[in-house]
Amino acid sequence: MGRGKIEIKRIENSSNRQVTYSKRRNGIMKKVKEITVLCDAHVSLVIYGSSGKMHEFCSPSTTLIDILDRYQKQSGKRLWDTKHENLSNELDRIKKENDSMQIELRHLKGEDISSLVQSELVAIENALEIGLANIRNKQMELYKMVKKNQRILEEENNHLNYIMQHQQGMAMEARNLREVEGGYQRDVRDYSPQMPFAFQVQPIQPNLQERI
Repeated sequence: MGRGKIEIKRIENSSNRQVTYSKRRNGIMKKVKEITVLCDAHVSLVIYGSSGKMHEFCSPSTTLIDILDRYQKQSGKRLWDTKHENLSNELDRIKKENDSMQIELRHLKGEDISSLVQSELVAIENALEIGLANIRNKQMELYKMVKKNQRILEEENNHLNYIMQHQQGMAMEARNLREVEGGYQRDVRDYSPQMPFAFQVQPIQPNLQERI
């Protein structure tokens, strides 16, 4: 007795739906791998579950980008708009420039130069000489700047020392003046004038008091 026909519709129970998805996804992946090996087919498969998790497979002999490009050319459908094409071209250009700069950098370091011809070696030598001259000029500019800053600092330091010494001299003069004034005031307080003679007042009329 064969299995009954399953009605194809959305499975409402979330647990049953997840179990069915896992089983059928594994079955599809298995079939894709088999047809790739058995038939030397170029296959790319991308599956997104309801949870958003992605599962993918691509034949080892190709890439997803190659398959999409082939599909776009053969079907006439544009998968990428002009903006994305320009961005892709710009990325390719930048990658090529970066590769070229990496090669030039190795040459300037003296690496991988065995395959270079005389003119290329002369160009590298000239570039190194120009770079060395620029470095020396920059070093001289930095040296002059350092000497100038040192001279400015020395002048400021001398000016500050002069101000400090001047203030110290003024403070010392003020302290000496206060000491002189203090000594003078002490001398004035200690001085008490004394009369050299004693006077006694006598009444003009000595007997007047007796008469009264």
